[in-house]
Amino acid sequence: MKLEGIELRRVAMPLVSPFRTSFGTQTAKDILLVRAVTDEAEGWGECVTLPDPVYSAEYTEGAVDMLRRNILPALAEVDLAGAHMVGELLAPFKGHRMAKAAVEMAVLDAELRAEGRSFARELGAVRTQVPCGVSVGIMDEIPRLLDAVDGYLAEGYVRIKLKIEPGWDIDVVRAVRERFGDDVGLQVDANTAYTLRDARHLAQLDAFDLLLIEQPLEEEDILGHAELARMLRTPICLDESITSAQTAAQALTLGATSVINIKPGRVGGYLEARRIHDLAAAHGVPVWCGGMVESGLGRAANIALAALPGFVLPGDVSASDRFYRTDLTEPWVMRDGHLDVPQGPGLGVAPVPEILDELTTWTEWIPMGH
Repeated sequence: MKLEGIELRRVAMPLVSPFRTSFGTQTAKDILLVRAVTDEAEGWGECVTLPDPVYSAEYTEGAVDMLRRNILPALAEVDLAGAHMVGELLAPFKGHRMAKAAVEMAVLDAELRAEGRSFARELGAVRTQVPCGVSVGIMDEIPRLLDAVDGYLAEGYVRIKLKIEPGWDIDVVRAVRERFGDDVGLQVDANTAYTLRDARHLAQLDAFDLLLIEQPLEEEDILGHAELARMLRTPICLDESITSAQTAAQALTLGATSVINIKPGRVGGYLEARRIHDLAAAHGVPVWCGGMVESGLGRAANIALAALPGFVLPGDVSASDRFYRTDLTEPWVMRDGHLDVPQGPGLGVAPVPEILDELTTWTEWIPMGH
């Protein structure tokens, strides 16, 4: 496979409504796309960085710089036998997993399109449909949140995830349980907003039979999560702390997590995501696919990943209209609370050219011939 060039492209996608988490509010999504052009096909990757380093250390301008300055020059110097080589070639560069993941995704998409194989087949999918969960942001009042949850349940979502932070937690969960009952699959996500001093407070969540509490403490605090896990009945799930199969193995060994959220961008790509899935499966630990408000491109790959056997909990794989009135691809439409796993070559979807052109704010072509 000869990599002829890489196009970097930024698109601005307005969100249907503001999405607030403990680390900030998004009203539009500035997405960095990577298009890999080989002598046989082209493939798309999506970088899941945010504009500022508030979810992780990475941010979009930094990813663009990293791609230009280090990642793409490193790939330009070799003959790529396939996407499986990308991770190893980029290993000398510390961190920047989201930027690395976007390039690996684009190269893998191009490789699979050329060979007529799907992402789902390549990763080891065993399902043709995946159940959809929805992530509900922090709002200014509980009645508004209850209306939003009501709407999502009416649309057919099979799991509700509530973003929480100090001051927006126990009462909110209680209100949702009281309104919708105990049968609704419910979990909460703190995005590192608490400390171990909040353990007694968080233990109040045990009364609500939650699927899990996601990343209550700081990213580096693996031991704190292990201690918290001994104090709560609610299962602890790690997100930000899991950056590789190695960190996942350590967290499992220490008892810091009993469920893992796998976000391919956060762990350096879909191939590493599969390794974490395999590790968790060997430990009998359930995993689910987290979301980063992706366009239809990243969503396609996430749906393929979520079709692997160990993904036994519904992920944040929502329909396009959860976040976007207009998606870059044909819209992902939910049926009976599920999305169909794409079966076509590569991602099985591509951007709609007119929409892509309309939403593009910047492009740069980087030739890769050596």
